[in-house]
Amino acid sequence: MRIGRWFLLFVVLVGLVTMMVGQAPKMMAQEKGGADVTGPYEFVPNWPQDSFFEKGWTLGSSPAIYAQSPDRVFVYMRGELPSLNVKNPTSHLELISAVIEQSRQKPRMQHMLMIFDRNGKLVDSWEQWNKEFVNAHTVTISPYDSDNNVWLVDHVGHQVLKFTNDGKKMLMRLGEKGVAGDDKTHFAQPSGIAFMPNGDFFVTDGYVNTRVVRFNKEGKYLSEFGKPGKGPNPGPGEFNTVHSMVIDAKHRLYVSDRNNSRVQVFDENGKFIEMWNNIPLPYFLYMSKDQHIWIGDGTVHKILEYDLTGKLLYSWGTFGRRPGELWGPHAISVDSENNLYIANAQGNNVAKYLPRKGADVTKMIPARFVLPMSSGQ
Repeated sequence: MRIGRWFLLFVVLVGLVTMMVGQAPKMMAQEKGGADVTGPYEFVPNWPQDSFFEKGWTLGSSPAIYAQSPDRVFVYMRGELPSLNVKNPTSHLELISAVIEQSRQKPRMQHMLMIFDRNGKLVDSWEQWNKEFVNAHTVTISPYDSDNNVWLVDHVGHQVLKFTNDGKKMLMRLGEKGVAGDDKTHFAQPSGIAFMPNGDFFVTDGYVNTRVVRFNKEGKYLSEFGKPGKGPNPGPGEFNTVHSMVIDAKHRLYVSDRNNSRVQVFDENGKFIEMWNNIPLPYFLYMSKDQHIWIGDGTVHKILEYDLTGKLLYSWGTFGRRPGELWGPHAISVDSENNLYIANAQGNNVAKYLPRKGADVTKMIPARFVLPMSSGQ
């Protein structure tokens, strides 16, 4: 009996040693150090390529990016800026200072809307429309539009523009360029747009009017909700900069109340449901197909993941302008190959990330959520 027990113990010990020896090469090959700066992604250097810029000029403030496909990535920016006045910064602070100084320069209104392929090569630039743009904020395509028409939100221009996918024709202009207003045909610094399967869309009219406006597919005004509110305890439906919006499977609207540091939730008719507080500066909301909301935050400079109860699940990101770092993540997009794109408004750059080999796939941002066309529309 005693011999049997010792024999059993011996077998277990041999098994453990064998398992450890078998794993030893893997343990030895594991990378040392690292800070997981880019989360489950690998930063792609030299994307986009900038050789097309005239010498001495480069990307300016770039708040908007949208990946229609890996080879058709739209970047909507606020004009070119002079190149950074430091080529080989000796410290992070020196680089940050150079970007701040760059941002103080007057932009040149060229290459406002650009399209890049997977390698970052410029494949198109809508120079023919530069005169129509004032200040970029959002570029997107409705997932329910088989023609892939392109929508641009020009917030200082007080307008929302719709173009054919090739940029040859403007199909719709909502608002009046350069004229602010709070009626059915004007905006005052709009910020974003979200779509319904039947063609209706919502515009977050955003910096001044602090409202969400609903239109039908022809651009006819339908309804609106929201009013100004700030201070220590702004009420439900009160906003201080309506900045972004997404829609879930139950047609609930999640609205970024940016300067009140919260997200408010409504039904599709604008009836208040709940609010999520203590989100420092929610710039951009992205609804992924698994019904999680990813937020680009402009204070902590991170990508934050929430479930639909408002529970924070995960976050990643590091402030800065070095490769892969975030500085004002103002837009998020994911292509069909699960590559991630981020527009950094304050960092004056856009970035592409590939899924990192061996990373936890549950921490990656899935494709965006799309309501089924049969959802009662």
